[in-house]
Amino acid sequence: SSSSSSSLQIKSMWCIHLNRNQQKRSIKTSSSHATTVLGIRKDSKTVLIADGQVTMGSEIIKHNVIKVRKLGDGVISGFAGSTADAFTLFERLEQKIEEHPGQLTRACVELAKNWRTDKYLRKLEATMIVADKHHMFQITGNGDVLEPSNGIIGIGSGGSYALAASKALVDVEGLNAMDIAKKAMDIAANTCVYTNNKFQILTLDSDASTEEEKGKKDVDEGREG
Repeated sequence: SSSSSSSLQIKSMWCIHLNRNQQKRSIKTSSSHATTVLGIRKDSKTVLIADGQVTMGSEIIKHNVIKVRKLGDGVISGFAGSTADAFTLFERLEQKIEEHPGQLTRACVELAKNWRTDKYLRKLEATMIVADKHHMFQITGNGDVLEPSNGIIGIGSGGSYALAASKALVDVEGLNAMDIAKKAMDIAANTCVYTNNKFQILTLDSDASTEEEKGKKDVDEGREG
C-alpha cells in the first residue's frame, strides 16, 4: 500500500508539473503572437488588415486593440506580439524612415540590424509587416527582412490560416486585394481562437500616387505655358 501511495503522489506531482508548463505555454502564446495580421498586394493596391483581440491565458481582455498604424508619409505597418515592444519598434522604424526618406528597404534592413544586435532591442518580442506603395516586408528579431514573391504576408497565431486562404483566393477572377483580405481574415477569425472579426484596415494605392503626380505635372506645365 505504501508503494501504491508513493506512486499516486509521484503521478500527482507530475500532473501538476505538466499543468504548469501548459499554462506557461498558453500565456506565452497569448501575450506574444496571439493575433492575426495580413498584408496583401495585388495589382496596384496594398491592404494591411489585423484583428483587434487581446488574450491573456484563457481570458479575452480586449476586442478592439489597434495593431496597424501609419508610419511617416506613405508607409503602413502592423504587428504581432507585445504591444509595448511593438510601439518601441515602430518608433525606431520611424527614425530609420526619417534618416532614409524614400528608401523603405534600407530603413527596414537598418532596423533589423539594430533589433538583432542591440542589447535592449533584441529582448523585444514582436513580428512586423511594413509596406509602402512599392514594397512589403516582414521583419523579425532574428534579423530577417523578407519580401514575399507572391505579395502576401501573414503573421501571428492565425497568420498561417489567413496566408493559406489568401493564396487560394488571389487568382480568383473579380476579387481585388480588399476582397481577398476580408475573406481570408474571416476564415482566420473562424479558425484561430486568438483572432476576432473586429478588423482594422489600412490601404495604399500606387495608381493614385501616379495620377496625383501626373496631375501635378500637368498643372506645372500649364503654368509654364
